[in-house]
Amino acid sequence: MKPTVFASILPRPDFKLLVSWLVLCGSIALHVTDEATHNFLAVYNPSIVILRERVPWLWLPVFTFRVWIASLSIFIALLVLLGYFLARGARWVRPIFFAISLVMIANGVQHTVGTVLGRTVASVHFPRPMPGFYSSPVLIVASVYVLVQLCKTRQSSLQP
Repeated sequence: MKPTVFASILPRPDFKLLVSWLVLCGSIALHVTDEATHNFLAVYNPSIVILRERVPWLWLPVFTFRVWIASLSIFIALLVLLGYFLARGARWVRPIFFAISLVMIANGVQHTVGTVLGRTVASVHFPRPMPGFYSSPVLIVASVYVLVQLCKTRQSSLQP
């Protein structure tokens, strides 16, 4: 019987990194679900329109629900696929894991701050909590978990 891809990573220190990455992917999916079920685009799109008026060089898209949910679904699938490359021994995914983790921490913090303020920009107010707030702590914790595992496995990634 041929061993699976993930069986080849079991004895390696990167196994916990892989698990942490998959947990983060799951928390991103949970976060997107939280946003989708609480009408996130009703807050995001008006905020982006105002930001683009104030900062013309800032290009951020305005989404329809179908495009937004399809784009995020593809994004999450690609993130899960990166776990496959880690399992195959690819080290080039580590900086991507680091960057995505930092972005997700910022995303979770942004939802928390938005909830506290009750607005995104001065003229875009919403009833609290901000869409995506409930899953933000999970997103932040999962992101920190990936960063911790990246630090713990740093030395093993330097070895051939």
